[in-house]
Amino acid sequence: MSILFSALPPRPPRAIVTRQPWGRRALLRGALVAPALLLTNIDSNPNTLWSSEGPSSSDFGPDTVQELARLLAARPHRPREAPLPPAFAQLDYDGYRKIRFDAAQAIWAEAGLPFQLQPHHRGFLFQPRVELFEVADGRALPIRFQRDQFRYEGVAPPAEDDDLGFAGFRLLYPLNRADHFDEVCSFLGASYFRAIGRGHVYGLSARGLTIGTAEAGGEEFPAFTAFWLVRPKPGETAFTLHALLESESLTGAFRFIVTPGDSTAMEVASTLFPRRAVPRIGAAPGTSMFFFGPQDRTGVSDYRPAVHDSDGLLMTTGQGEQLWRPLTNPQALQVSGFQDASPRGFGLLQRTRSFASFQDIEAAYHRRPGLWVEPMDDWGPGEVQLVEIPTRSEVHDNIVAAWSPRGGLSAGNAAAFRYRLHWRGGDPGDARLLRFDTTRLGSIGQAPLPHFVLDTSALGPLSAEGATAALTASAGQVKDAVVQANPETGGLRLSFSLQPGRARLVELSARLLRGATPLSESWAFRWTG
Repeated sequence: MSILFSALPPRPPRAIVTRQPWGRRALLRGALVAPALLLTNIDSNPNTLWSSEGPSSSDFGPDTVQELARLLAARPHRPREAPLPPAFAQLDYDGYRKIRFDAAQAIWAEAGLPFQLQPHHRGFLFQPRVELFEVADGRALPIRFQRDQFRYEGVAPPAEDDDLGFAGFRLLYPLNRADHFDEVCSFLGASYFRAIGRGHVYGLSARGLTIGTAEAGGEEFPAFTAFWLVRPKPGETAFTLHALLESESLTGAFRFIVTPGDSTAMEVASTLFPRRAVPRIGAAPGTSMFFFGPQDRTGVSDYRPAVHDSDGLLMTTGQGEQLWRPLTNPQALQVSGFQDASPRGFGLLQRTRSFASFQDIEAAYHRRPGLWVEPMDDWGPGEVQLVEIPTRSEVHDNIVAAWSPRGGLSAGNAAAFRYRLHWRGGDPGDARLLRFDTTRLGSIGQAPLPHFVLDTSALGPLSAEGATAALTASAGQVKDAVVQANPETGGLRLSFSLQPGRARLVELSARLLRGATPLSESWAFRWTG
């Protein structure tokens, strides 16, 4: 494996990835018809896929959305125009939160089925209309907007005959106890979605696709414009949905199979149809927040020891090497590319799992899941791209990690990606290797020199005797490296100082060994002075 790094100028403020709402933070974050009718509607009215009466019902099969995406890709991108009444378009965060779906009217609640559905209202930042369909017995039937399904506080309800449509939906399941339906996942805003496992609270997001993240020409944001939600059968423990993705550069067909549990799993099958060449995409992207932690507290005055949804990127290469890259909140936009072929997995994790590490009762960062991506096919050559964006607040997603295939996409050639997403609290890494659970960075000496302290997971049956460290630096010198047992954690502690000289950027790597045998995963870090 080789690692490429590049530093880019600060990203314009308009390009900062904005968070979706879950808790106290700021809320900054179609449709199926028969092919003949589809083509007729596109030709007569490029702004809609629907008949004049609205979304149409139709036969539905496993390839329907894929065929729809293929047909749309052969035509110019259709603008999404669905004006929203000013009362809803001008809502602020607090006003939008006061519009609530009536849980008693959740879709499939009366039928006693194992899953329930609640649509999201349009408004505030979530103004584009997203079409929802229920699929049952080989038919797709539109789910119609009904104002009486929502409770409006502080804003007048729409007119009774107004068909506002929806912004997305949330899926519910008895996740934590048998007598209560918990929200398991939510699709809301562009191609963003989130999920949780048992005992978790919402944290990082996933996306259907990224295009041009951190590129000088700006980022393109594909969006899910329609969902087909398969009516669950009694006793089922997995839920299937299909989604249409649309963007100026391409269209896409997605199928999700959601299985809630201790770790909620999503099996994803996507096919992309590019209208034009797309030099850089991000497949299976995760979007998270890192404000500060023990490895990066520059300029921080906060009672909490750490604030982040994720504290590192984990990667298992095609050759089986396990790499851990702690996250930072950089002074300037940073992009790192971890080159590989056919990776076995990667993801943004929250390894820090104790309340004492955060001291935040409300945000409960210690209960936020990690997101592990497990490719189901050979993805060929490319890189896991990590983007770290400067932020001065915990309300912004400033971290993006995704697989970028070498060469991007070529016009007219479909590309398929199959993978599993695991929303989990535990670590998916090789249990035989020591993990670098904590990275601390400070200064030491009169100079002063940057000083690193890395603590591993517990040794278990392993012995600390004979453990050594293999350290490398792209510039400067590593000094005073010490490996010792940590009796408080039961693991090992590696400490060392960096003498950077005149270098303003140093790439560091470390691994613990016994002789030539690896004891730990590989640790990688970018120091900037």
